[in-house]
Amino acid sequence: NSYFTVQIGNQCWMQSNLKTKKYANGDTIHNVINNTSWGSLLSGASAAYNNSSNNDSLFGKLYNHFTVTDYRGLCPTGWHVSSDAEWTNLVTFLGGDSWAGGALKSTGMLPTVGGWTAPNTSASNSSGFTGLPGGYRVTNGSFFSVSDYGGWWSSSTAGAGLAWARLIWYGNAAVDRVRYDQRFGFSVRCVKD
Repeated sequence: NSYFTVQIGNQCWMQSNLKTKKYANGDTIHNVINNTSWGSLLSGASAAYNNSSNNDSLFGKLYNHFTVTDYRGLCPTGWHVSSDAEWTNLVTFLGGDSWAGGALKSTGMLPTVGGWTAPNTSASNSSGFTGLPGGYRVTNGSFFSVSDYGGWWSSSTAGAGLAWARLIWYGNAAVDRVRYDQRFGFSVRCVKD
């Protein structure tokens, strides 16, 4: 895969969600279709939303947090999964938790393919981040909220079995910092070393 990049403040980010099927060392990331299997894993796994190749190409893959922290690495050489602190720096640079979501969200709305649910409040994509509403996968393996939410893992854990993620929503301009079970599936963005 090839990725465009965008400079935001003092950080260089990938401009789209990660789509890789392999760790940085070339090992395959387990693609998990079965819902029960997804929730029982304590090792790295990925899936496209609703196991659809169309969603894979639009939104990239959803990864559990075990994939993010796997020693083999998820991002290409010279890049890494953004930490919670790097997400905080990004959000602060874009105006803080209450406003940065608008600067991060793509401006497309349904029925545009890959668009957000209306009203896509305050979406400007002024940062160039082009955040898409790729939804997420929960611990029972079900998929939720494509077109409504975009969610991204950080590399940072948040206590036993938990990790920090950032969510943006079609209905406001905020970026929410939330702890989730590491078995959830979220999108991933890489940042330059």
